[in-house]
Parts: sequence; C-alpha cells; structure tokens
Amino acid sequence: MRKWLFLIFFSSAQASTPLQVFVSVLPQQQFVERIGGEHVVVESMVRPGFSPHTYEPTPSQVARLAKADLYVRIGVPFEDAWMPRIRAANPDLRILDARDGIALREMPAHTDEEDPQHDTEPASIEPDPHIWTSPILVKQMALNIYKALVALDPAHAQDYHDHLAAFTTDLDTLDHDIRNELAGLTPRRFMVFHPAWGYFAETYGLEQIPIEKAGKEPGSRSLTALIEQAQRESVRVIFIQPQFPRKAAEQVAKAIKGRVEVIDPLSLDYFETLRLVARLIAESQQ
Repeated sequence: MRKWLFLIFFSSAQASTPLQVFVSVLPQQQFVERIGGEHVVVESMVRPGFSPHTYEPTPSQVARLAKADLYVRIGVPFEDAWMPRIRAANPDLRILDARDGIALREMPAHTDEEDPQHDTEPASIEPDPHIWTSPILVKQMALNIYKALVALDPAHAQDYHDHLAAFTTDLDTLDHDIRNELAGLTPRRFMVFHPAWGYFAETYGLEQIPIEKAGKEPGSRSLTALIEQAQRESVRVIFIQPQFPRKAAEQVAKAIKGRVEVIDPLSLDYFETLRLVARLIAESQQ
C-alpha cells in the first residue's frame, strides 16, 4: 500500500513540474509565459540592458540550459555563434524556431560607398529578426509556441489552448488600437537609429528611416543626407534603443530641432512599448 501511495505521489509531483523554457530576447519571455501560464518557467538569454548582437551567455545560464526542456530561438545575431554550443550542452533539448511560417524581410544594408568613413565592401544581406514588433506576426509565433508546449506536455493541452486564445484576443486588441492611433497619418515615415521597427512599419503602412545601417554609424556625408531627408519628411522625433550610442541621433535631432526618444523593442512590457511607439509617431506628425 505504501509503495502504491509513493508511486502516485511521485507521478503527481512529476506531472506538476513546470517546463523549463529558454528564449533569446525578453519579449519572447512574455509570449511563452502568457501561453504556458503556471506550467512553464521561462528565462530570457539576453538580459535587460544587453544587446542581442554581441551577447554572450553567462556560465550559470549555460548550466541551466543543460536542464531545459525547450529553447525558442528567433534569429538574433548571438544565436549564430551559440546555438551549436547550446545543442552540445543539452543534446535532448527541443529547439523551436519562432520564425517558422513567417516571411522574413531583409535588414537595410549600407550602400553609400562614396562616404570615406565607411568601408567600400558591400554589406551582406541578412534577414531581419525583429518579427515581434508586429502583433500580427506574434500571433503566428504564439501558435508555434503553443504547438511546442503541447508536444512536450500534452496533459495540459487545454490550458495551453485557453491561454493561446486569450493572448490572441489581446494581440487583436493591440493591433486595433495601433491602427486607430495611426489612422489618417501623413506623412507615414519615422526615423530610428537602429532599424528594429521594420515589421511594425510594414504592418501599419509606415516607413522607418534608419540612421545606422548594416551595423555602421553614418559618416559625415550620410549624416548630412539624413538631416536633409528628415527636414524634407518633417521628422521631429528619432527613436533610439538604450543598447546603442545616441550621438548620431542627437546630431540629427539638433539639426532638425527635434528630439530623441529612447524606446526599447527588447522590453518585457511588450504591449505598452508598441502602444507608446504608435502614440509617439502619431504625435510627431501633429
């Protein structure tokens, strides 16, 4: 009798153990937590304030990865160097590519070869990993995450399904609010330092004008051209991420009598960040 009670208790304890999930960037953490609820423990590899372009996981993160059930990648640069090591640390780890089923756009490449402050070698074209800046694409990501969680933990499939439905409803509301905020806006261009908002712009019929291209800050000629373009387009606000230098953005802002706004697309507060971006773009055109 005691043996059976022990087995029942042990089986119940195993069933209630949450899945250990790693993601690459903080917005993904919110997505997995919304779908997984109490059945997941989620950790973002890139910690707050760090850049996914240059990030190196800590030894303690690598140790925890060895015990993880799922890794959700998204295509940010540090993954190229670290995914083989992550697989080596945990050969049984299930790896989900959140980009599955999503048509990727290309990151803007630097083409101003006349600027002596830039290399004249053509920049390689890379897919833009910032798919989370579009609520429409996050719905596809959420479906991918849901399927992966159900495959790992079918006992809680109904919970995952219910959470997915609620999350999708919230994404639809966010999309509706952003479209209302930007309705009738002309011109539909905004300036950024790092071109992280391409999918957001594409979803809402906008155009982002990047200061940095292909990882390079503008030289003197490019900077002058950007200032002239900003003046033509009546740009009054420039978005910059806290992970990047702001000198070039401040130079442009000063020349056009505009301002710099620090907006972090890597923020864990996904919904508020996107609403804020839409509001600032709308206000800058008033």
